[in-house]
Amino acid sequence: MSTDQNKFQAIISHCKEYGFVFQSSEIYDGLSAVYDYGQYGSELKKNIKDYWWKSMTQLHENIVGIDAAIFMHPTTWKASGHVDNFSDPMIDNKDSKKRYRVDHLIEAYAETLPEAEGNAVLAQMDELLKENDFAGLKTLIEEKKISCTVSGTSNWTDVRQFNLMFSTQLGSVTDEASEIYLRPETAQGIFVNFLNVQKTGRMKVPFGIAQIGKAFRNEIVARQFIFRMREFEQMEMQFFVRPGTQKEWYEKWKEERMQWHLSLGTDPSKYRFKDHVKLAHYADAAVDIEFDFPIGFKEVEGIHSRTDFDLKQHQEYSKKKIQYFDTEINQNYVPYVIETSIGLDRMFLLTVCNAYEEQDLSTPEKQDSRVVLKFPAKLAPIKLAVFPLTKKDGLPEVAQLLVNECKQHFHCYYEEKDSIGKRYRRQDAIGTPFCVTIDHQTKEDGTVTIRYRDSMEQERVPLTEVKNIVLSKIM
Repeated sequence: MSTDQNKFQAIISHCKEYGFVFQSSEIYDGLSAVYDYGQYGSELKKNIKDYWWKSMTQLHENIVGIDAAIFMHPTTWKASGHVDNFSDPMIDNKDSKKRYRVDHLIEAYAETLPEAEGNAVLAQMDELLKENDFAGLKTLIEEKKISCTVSGTSNWTDVRQFNLMFSTQLGSVTDEASEIYLRPETAQGIFVNFLNVQKTGRMKVPFGIAQIGKAFRNEIVARQFIFRMREFEQMEMQFFVRPGTQKEWYEKWKEERMQWHLSLGTDPSKYRFKDHVKLAHYADAAVDIEFDFPIGFKEVEGIHSRTDFDLKQHQEYSKKKIQYFDTEINQNYVPYVIETSIGLDRMFLLTVCNAYEEQDLSTPEKQDSRVVLKFPAKLAPIKLAVFPLTKKDGLPEVAQLLVNECKQHFHCYYEEKDSIGKRYRRQDAIGTPFCVTIDHQTKEDGTVTIRYRDSMEQERVPLTEVKNIVLSKIM
């Protein structure tokens, strides 16, 4: 289990130093497992969203998008099973009073072991979780002498379930207000709107409904930076299919989603599929797409064959008929569903981890290094930085004209402070793929120096071609 905690900590520090991610409410000492996205982080996040949304809706004629409300009728969560089933096995250390999610506690222990030994412990844990054997899980923890990170002791309570939904009051007077929940997933907003979308969009099965939105889970052990948060964003697509065809669609979406990840130029060896050992109550097949983070292989996206569970449950609880009439086979049925669900924040972290490089550029004559974020150009927060060589001789005016020409099409950054070398380094650190320098030769022959982030190579190109060069790389 190769992990690189030093690299992970360096990435976390880099994210704060360069305006990607901040601790929420930091001036008040922060709020645990809640984060804010800064000026470059919010741009990167939006670019990932746009890339996913376009690939799902614009490039598929049979997938449309919605934006459902965060608040939903409380019966929604009874029907979906979240009120009764949305819980995790927890254990408390009696000395420190610190609470742990059982799987996280055992996983952290397994990471300290040689790979074969660690995998054996994880396999044992998976079997116990599958059987909901809480006594067995406690025995495993005690046998392995797994200790609390705070007290250092192995003085544990029994394992018990803890519901992860946040509840709140809807209504102005507490006594009369009804208890509702912040949604723990975005999928149910799609299911309850199935008929609305199908009828108004005249959609024919198979078809999909996509959504990007916030979800909330009261994670007791939220950790690993933005990997596991209490407020997070999901990019989900529910694909409705004819019963009996779900297996082939499941395989198709598995392949298509992996291709989406690889389309960003990532090394395929950094990805893997991991089938679920324990299936959720609604699924007949489920797999995770995992990425090799500095903290090891972790889940980024799930593909689930959810059967007809959700629509049937909402049909039963709402007493409304939620069915589709298939003219091809002259039959009414409740569609089956294939779900693709990707964590936007995890995809953000993946993108940063995959892009982050510390490079030693030293020569015999000179010590030199740089930190660079090698983002795919289409995802980079800033696409083009424009630098006048000096603050005089009309160079800033030429540079500003270029910025004005380009900013309608993509994000630009203008800077005239410090040496060109320092300006390059700052743009490398935020992942800007192209820098253009306006110098005195520009005024003579209309050419500029364009510098490429990854190779650091520079070439003279016509000023009039800069916009097209950048556009060709970010489409």
